[in-house]
Amino acid sequence: MGQIVLEQVTKSFGEVTVIPPLDLTIEDGEFAVFVGPSGCGKSTLLRLIAGLEDVTSGEIRIDGNPSATIPPAKRGLAMVFQSYALYPHMTVRKNIAFPLRMAGLDKAEQNRRVEQAAAVLNLTDYLDRRPGQLSGGQRQRVAIGRAIVREPAAFLFDEPLSNLDAALRVGMRLEISELHNRLKTTMIYVTHDQVEAMTMADKIVVLRAGHIEQVGSPLELYRAPRNLFVAGFIGSPKMNLIDGPEAAKHDATTIGIRPEHLTISADEGLWSGVVGVSEHLGSDTFFHVHQTGLADSITVRADGEVGFKHGDRIHMTPRDDMIHRFDRQGLRIA
Repeated sequence: MGQIVLEQVTKSFGEVTVIPPLDLTIEDGEFAVFVGPSGCGKSTLLRLIAGLEDVTSGEIRIDGNPSATIPPAKRGLAMVFQSYALYPHMTVRKNIAFPLRMAGLDKAEQNRRVEQAAAVLNLTDYLDRRPGQLSGGQRQRVAIGRAIVREPAAFLFDEPLSNLDAALRVGMRLEISELHNRLKTTMIYVTHDQVEAMTMADKIVVLRAGHIEQVGSPLELYRAPRNLFVAGFIGSPKMNLIDGPEAAKHDATTIGIRPEHLTISADEGLWSGVVGVSEHLGSDTFFHVHQTGLADSITVRADGEVGFKHGDRIHMTPRDDMIHRFDRQGLRIA
């Protein structure tokens, strides 16, 4: 079991409150991702759950048990950090087994758990190597293996892929998602990368300045962002946000339209503009179009074969059913 419930949890450092009163429930077996810009409180929140920071007030319940005053080692949680923190003089086998040795488990049980974790993480052939003989992705898997052998109620990941290059990040993202599907254990994952959040999460928790802006599945946040912050943060490329007369036509202060919900034409459309930078990605092309009277360019996602170039005038039409409306306070208009 691995349900985690936060009840009116707060955290202050001296006079500064970084987590105002906050309620959140993560169900047993869920893959929850905390996402938001730097300084939003996501890592602090994870450390509160882990017990690495003391709560200022409120309660954290793990499987229904009050845990805010329980030391980290007794919470039944396993944390994987951005830094691998492996012992360079130890083999992979000994690195993975280290928490079991510290817990006093017998040798046979240590070996059983290490072999099992190594099989899950495709590390069996590397057990006798040392960390310096491994790639970055393999070292991160060893760090995850060290967490797996503890058989925790939940895994806590604090930006575990930040030190990897782009290709390794994609590979490890898939491996962690597959690991969750195999183990069915609660996982909480912190990242500033909304692509990681969208592709991995059952539940996304969007944070800003310690506040929860929205909680929901990736598709819920994509289809119905609660406010302008979530609208601009979730989605890649981000949503186009347009103020002024065009928004007023839709009885809104601001309207939003995602790049993939605009059709483009050389001849006619609701809006027109001049192509600036084009990003060609093979299957897709992103056109950044400068429209007269708008401070920001409009981003359009088109088929990779579309042949507009810098300086071309193009016409754009948004899908009516995909226009998001927001009021003066930046809140979604139903």
